[in-house]
Amino acid sequence: MTASITLPDTVMEWPARYNEIPKAVFEEPGLWRLELENIFYGEEWHPIVHRAEVPNPGDYKAAFIGEMPIFAVHGDDGKIRVFHNACAHRGATLVTDSAGNKPDFECPYHRWLFSSRGDLVGCPNSQEFSPSFTKEKFGLRELRTESFSELYFVTMSDKTPDLRSYMTEAVSEPLGRILGNGHGLKLLGYQKVYYDCNWKAYVDNDGYHAPLLHLAFKLMGWQGGKGAQIITENGHMAFDAELSIPQKVDALEDSSIVQFKGDPDSKGSVIASTFPITVCTKHMDMLNVRYAFPKGPRGVEVHYTYFARDDDSPELLAHRTRQCSNLLGPSGLISLEDAAIFTRIDMGNRSPGNAIFQKGVVDEYRLDLNVKQNDESGNLPRW
Repeated sequence: MTASITLPDTVMEWPARYNEIPKAVFEEPGLWRLELENIFYGEEWHPIVHRAEVPNPGDYKAAFIGEMPIFAVHGDDGKIRVFHNACAHRGATLVTDSAGNKPDFECPYHRWLFSSRGDLVGCPNSQEFSPSFTKEKFGLRELRTESFSELYFVTMSDKTPDLRSYMTEAVSEPLGRILGNGHGLKLLGYQKVYYDCNWKAYVDNDGYHAPLLHLAFKLMGWQGGKGAQIITENGHMAFDAELSIPQKVDALEDSSIVQFKGDPDSKGSVIASTFPITVCTKHMDMLNVRYAFPKGPRGVEVHYTYFARDDDSPELLAHRTRQCSNLLGPSGLISLEDAAIFTRIDMGNRSPGNAIFQKGVVDEYRLDLNVKQNDESGNLPRW
């Protein structure tokens, strides 16, 4: 039997077959409010910042959960906290830069001043405030935060399970390898891009497409080896695959950019994708977290964030810096086609009918968590 989603102005029928997704879910504007309430403000963990991005006291980084502005700050006590980016007085945003360093945070509206721990430390003319006012009541609102390998996650719900239980071992093990496996990281930099598509079109990426869409695999003569795709009931995914690259790549004048130094934490490519929208990758020697921020029913801003290990030699550091954005960045050798395909998927889904998954689907009426490396059926638990 079919299920239905009832919105204020429409009823969307959901097919009985697990491998069919109504195209309307990408284009129906009324879904965005439900997604905010149930996903972004619901019982999910959202990675916001790695300690390497805010390594010093006073360092801060701005971000969003859904439409809600937040910021992370390295306190003067060494603790990293995440706050709502809103003055506790009348709600004006405190942080307007994407990142920086400040000893404290002043609201320009009425000059209320907050410490890096979120405490209200100053407010003009407070002797004339309401009888119940105390500074202790008006600190910044802090979000529930947990970290994994120095990557800090936040959730809007007190019902969300602890972070490790939420991720499960299936995802935390490969994610740990991406994040240095106990080694400290340092920030190399960012590339930021806006994709013209619904956020679900951006994240509905599968293992089937890679060798077919991305021509660089053929041009460079790369060969895939053994690999696995791991999926969980709550929509997380991980890929772990071997890569074999020829000694000489004729398609490039300088093939050193695609050398694989053989980091022991990877056989070539490791991906960990946490629901709803974050992707972390270790492709060859590149370490990357893609923070993604939906901009309403249409549009996704993705911050490609690149890291190196803090004990890298100067040579390896230079190699990682060259390789990171030039391989899997928004215009990288491998991932160049992604921006175009996200938009083409989004446009095509304005046509009627369903998107129908095929590769790896064994039973159209039963969700199967056992998938192979290049199956597209690994996306279905998310839906």
